Amino acid sequence: MTPTSTRWTDRGLLLLRAALGLVFVMHGGQKLFVFGHAGTTAFLAQVGVPFPSVNAVLITAAELGGGLAMLSGLFTRFAGAVLAFSMTVAILSVHLPNGFFAPTGVEFPLTLLLASLTLTATGAGAYSIDAWLAGRGPGREPILRRAA
Repeated sequence: MTPTSTRWTDRGLLLLRAALGLVFVMHGGQKLFVFGHAGTTAFLAQVGVPFPSVNAVLITAAELGGGLAMLSGLFTRFAGAVLAFSMTVAILSVHLPNGFFAPTGVEFPLTLLLASLTLTATGAGAYSIDAWLAGRGPGREPILRRAA
């Protein structure tokens, strides 16, 4: 890849991370601050998710924490995998019986799943904390060096 195409790829990954991170932060924040633990637990119980109280905490933490990780580009591959798993569960437990199209079908969670898997596969790109820690970002020296 040429330096120009690499730069544009990194910018594209930044835009993808920003959009995905914002969506997940908002959804996690909604579960935490609007629905609360009781409301999220009640919804999960209604759709038949096992251990709804425990899973309410897990999904809220995954969405809010994963979204913040995406926004900052910290632990991006791990966050992407966690978010992809949560979207797979959402598709299978809630959205699949409702067909493809939004608002209740698989269209939106499938898009989030595939975007999360993309960042799991590619990593965060140069404009991220992950790249800065590894010394791969533009003009950055590595903070964490591998043993020789």
